[in-house]
Amino acid sequence: MPGTFRLLLPALLPSWRFFSGVGPSPRIEIRGADGLWRELAPRPAHVPVLRMLRRLAWNPRWNGRLYLVSLAERMVEEPTAHSLSELRSRIPAELPPGTPPPAAFRLTFVFRRGDRLEREVLWSSEDP
Repeated sequence: MPGTFRLLLPALLPSWRFFSGVGPSPRIEIRGADGLWRELAPRPAHVPVLRMLRRLAWNPRWNGRLYLVSLAERMVEEPTAHSLSELRSRIPAELPPGTPPPAAFRLTFVFRRGDRLEREVLWSSEDP
């Protein structure tokens, strides 16, 4: 049994050495019918402890959002038709049922400069 636990431990507690670098990830923003930009699927301000514990074992929605972040990172580094079509097909799935698909979307970085937050648009579906 101890040998099995040692084999499972890296899967349960992954090493951060797996990543070559840790940096900001682009956020996906959508433009609604009112013309205002909003973050797609913003994180909740508070998650109750029981829900957080349940999410440790079962959270398929989060896996889908991680895939969106991965696609957004690829679009910022090297845009491809595949990444763009995947984003366009998956963004509507993150919206509440009955919500029309967004007119446009963009990828932004949000960073702190001094005591204020600033936003830089990295890519927009409206760009020619």
